[in-house]
Amino acid sequence: MPVPRRFDRRPPERDTTRVNERIRVPEVRVIGDDGQQIGVMKTDQALRMAQERDLDLVEVAPEARPPVCRILDYSKYKYEQAQKVKQARKHQQQIVIREIKFRPKIAQHDYDTKKGHVERFLRHKDKVKITIMFRGREVTHPERGRMILDRLAEELQELAVVEQRPNLDGRNMTMMLGPSKAVLAGTLDSEKAAEDGAAEPEDGAEAPVAEAPATDAPEAEAEAPAEADGDDAEVEAVEAEAEVAPDGEQPAAP
Repeated sequence: MPVPRRFDRRPPERDTTRVNERIRVPEVRVIGDDGQQIGVMKTDQALRMAQERDLDLVEVAPEARPPVCRILDYSKYKYEQAQKVKQARKHQQQIVIREIKFRPKIAQHDYDTKKGHVERFLRHKDKVKITIMFRGREVTHPERGRMILDRLAEELQELAVVEQRPNLDGRNMTMMLGPSKAVLAGTLDSEKAAEDGAAEPEDGAEAPVAEAPATDAPEAEAEAPAEADGDDAEVEAVEAEAEVAPDGEQPAAP
């Protein structure tokens, strides 16, 4: 079953700018549609002047004596004012504070998980409040909580700056981390890429160059037996000539 919406008793917002017949003062100081000051005149006369130019008489400074009114297109004036407010709101930076709670006897896996959450919040340009919760007699050893906070700040020093040092308040110890300048400027990843690129040539210079496998080795091995067979054949030929040569004749030198 859908939950019924509560009735909003606040009155609707009304435009408090007085225009045309809503200007009740007897006389006003008038500024023309070209920005030039016309002077002080009766309100009825100023209203007729605006209607003749098919424009509106708008009260822009009600606190002045007499009030200051301008002759202009009120719809266009409201649109320009809304655009100015929109641009001003766009340049405003909304600060969001997240909170992560640790225990002084936190396990390593839980510590890594919560550290990942802190890193994610900082990358989103949010501030993070780190809280160490002590229970019972754990509060008598605040140095354990301080060690965890100091360790976390040291491991996240590229992403965060410590805006508030560890402070013990009752049974809780808190520390405030804010995004670093590199995170706010959006240059953290580019700086890391530049550092990695500078480190690669050094590693490449030290790395040994792999030698190409010798493709002629099998052929050389194949030729070696052939040459050995040729030498044996020559020796056998010389021995045969020595046997065939007649007595008293020397065999020809090989």
